[in-house]
Amino acid sequence: MEKNISVSITPGTIVTALFVLLGAYVLWLLRDLALLVVTAIVIASAIEPGVGFFVRHRVPRFVAALLMYVLVFGSVFALVYFFFPPIIADAASFLSTVPQYLNTLNVPSSFSGLANAADFLGSSHQAQSMLATLVALQNAFSSGSSGVVQLLATFFGGIFSLVLVIVLSFYFALQETGVDDFLRLVMPSRHEAYALNLWKRAQKKIGLWMQGQILLSVIVGVLVYLGLLIMGLPYALLLAVFTAIAEIIPIFGSLMAGAAAVVVGFSQGGIALGLVVMGLYVVVNQFETNLIYPLIVKKVVGIPPLLVIIALIAGGTLAGFLGVLLSVPAAAVLLEFLSDFDKKKRANA
Repeated sequence: MEKNISVSITPGTIVTALFVLLGAYVLWLLRDLALLVVTAIVIASAIEPGVGFFVRHRVPRFVAALLMYVLVFGSVFALVYFFFPPIIADAASFLSTVPQYLNTLNVPSSFSGLANAADFLGSSHQAQSMLATLVALQNAFSSGSSGVVQLLATFFGGIFSLVLVIVLSFYFALQETGVDDFLRLVMPSRHEAYALNLWKRAQKKIGLWMQGQILLSVIVGVLVYLGLLIMGLPYALLLAVFTAIAEIIPIFGSLMAGAAAVVVGFSQGGIALGLVVMGLYVVVNQFETNLIYPLIVKKVVGIPPLLVIIALIAGGTLAGFLGVLLSVPAAAVLLEFLSDFDKKKRANA
């Protein structure tokens, strides 16, 4: 038996659809501002546990928020000021000598892709552009603290954007329910409770993932740095930082980063040093796989590594540095939403 399906479109439906389209268009026009506001919310949420710790010890919330901002942004400033100049110098030097390192490998001509890698890196526009950028950063840091501010402002899209993010995030952190109030403001009343609950769960997941990932990266980076330093390998700090960043790819990240270190070791000390460097990365990888990763990462309820990688790539492609910064929180919210949707679907089945 056929069922007759009737669809009625009322004037109210048309008006609602027009308002939704208008809102989407305005949001698209103000997308840069929206990104900055969301970034401020993420920063305020990230430091909320620290603010809560001071508040529980009878510190006024304004003073607690101010202390956290001084600690966080002071640490970032000090880290960039003291560690970035040698890392940038090593990166510029390493990039300019990569073709020489590849030439020492004596790659057979039958491997045409690898055999031409040195010539490509020596003449490619991308490599030359990256080298020029690194040199410009070196010159910026030579001006002292203003170079650090300039670098941070570049990541956020300018001095105004950097200041706006700091002010907005401080405003959200200053009020105990600052983020909650913002969500209530932008969400329809019937979805307020769910939106708040979803964000709280996602915020916890983000915190657990960040704790495990930062601790894992620091441990592996320090181990690699000490090992390469003992061997006397050049660019030890740069290679260790690269390894720590590559740890975002679980289990295999350190081995992928080790390929560059092995090339440097082979170029400096022949097969013997290359094998020793390879052995260091294998030992660190086994230590990570069998001890650090199970104890730190698997015991926290975090975000699937594959989802993190896809989110980082998508965020960087869509919105640059801010997209990368917001990609993991967005992935956490999406993961929680899909989990709720799956539970609801199974409950109704």
